[in-house]
Amino acid sequence: MSLQFESLDLDRQEAYTRHLRQSPWEASDYSFINIWGWGPEYGLEWAWSEGLIWLRQTRAQTMYWGPLGVWEEIDWKDRLNRLFPEKTDLIRIPESLLRLWQAALEDRIHAEEAEEHWDYLYSVPELVNLSGNKFHKKKNLLNQFLRNYDFEYRPLTQELVQKALDMQDSWCEWRDCEEVPPLAAENRAIQRVFKDWASFGNISGGAILIDGEVVAFDVSEAVNPETLLIHFEKGLLDYKGIYQAINQMHLAAGNGYKIVNREQDLGDEGLRKAKLSYHPIDYVRKYNVTLL
Repeated sequence: MSLQFESLDLDRQEAYTRHLRQSPWEASDYSFINIWGWGPEYGLEWAWSEGLIWLRQTRAQTMYWGPLGVWEEIDWKDRLNRLFPEKTDLIRIPESLLRLWQAALEDRIHAEEAEEHWDYLYSVPELVNLSGNKFHKKKNLLNQFLRNYDFEYRPLTQELVQKALDMQDSWCEWRDCEEVPPLAAENRAIQRVFKDWASFGNISGGAILIDGEVVAFDVSEAVNPETLLIHFEKGLLDYKGIYQAINQMHLAAGNGYKIVNREQDLGDEGLRKAKLSYHPIDYVRKYNVTLL
């Protein structure tokens, strides 16, 4: 038996999300919004097979991701041996799935931590209150924004998408995105998500407006009733404290979330430093796995 991969299809979003929620979903990579937005950048494809959905990237090299579905009900020794009888590399494998695989066929599993793909988890109350010495600089920047600007915070809805797109264009012009491949790829992903905003069943966000124009936005979705996942966050640096403001205001306006997942750093040292500055309380750990 072999997996038959095909292009992602927006019309299958609901069925995909059902499979996603049947697995212990924590890893941001597998969100439908993520795979749809970033899909062309990675050449993502999927295969629906025997109750599972497998993902595969074809850029810059062909690599398998983990499957979605009811992991606990699968005979993993039989399934993996049939699908991957020869040496195969898989990436972005969540820790809980790895443990099931190790228990099923320990002799074929070689795993290495992939820290560049670990999702950063934070306490929502901590990032809303910004109390104590460890958040002193963040709180100061937030307070400067609150004092210095006449702003309005609003939920990011369809009616604000075009204004957010206009802001993203300004941000990219300032950063010269097209000359920086990671920023160009992120810009294309943001454009795709905004283009299909009305089609997503689990999308949310926040926006800060000054003089009627969006100067910061973030795009998010609920992982579960306790955890919010932030996909994109952008602000115009003409406004001091803008990032601290959009971060704090969006979480403060939330629906009782306790944890916020702010995705991975992809090995970028600047991004890692920024994420660590908000003092993560844990990580969603992922692994590179080789089936020997």
